[in-house]
Amino acid sequence: MDNKSLSHTKWECKYHIVFIPKYRKKKLYGAIRKELGEELHRLAGQKESKILEGHMVNDHIHILIEIPPKYSVAQVVGYIKGKSALYIARRYGERQRYFTGQHMWARGYFVSTVGLDEEVIQKYIREQEKDDLRQDELQEQLGL
Repeated sequence: MDNKSLSHTKWECKYHIVFIPKYRKKKLYGAIRKELGEELHRLAGQKESKILEGHMVNDHIHILIEIPPKYSVAQVVGYIKGKSALYIARRYGERQRYFTGQHMWARGYFVSTVGLDEEVIQKYIREQEKDDLRQDELQEQLGL
């Protein structure tokens, strides 16, 4: 195991987190996608956390993140969502009316602890966009 350590603690705390833009608007595309990915990594680092795997689909984000036990998941996710919304608003706010800091992300998020299934979750995150595209194609074929 690759355990990290604090002064009196050995730890390995990994979480699968999914969050969405408000109203699931399809905002995560183009230039913003690359910049936002870099910004999410930077923000995680400011909370001594590390994004191990991540993927942005056009209407949601999957990340596998390692968070030290001195921070709660809610603290880190709240920080990342809040600061990234401000970053997007400052960077893209004048260009498109849908990018406003206080309205970027939906309020909640999904979180699941990652035990010994880390490789399975990493594969799921990597292949998420392919699965979404297959589902969209199937729905189009069925006329839904």
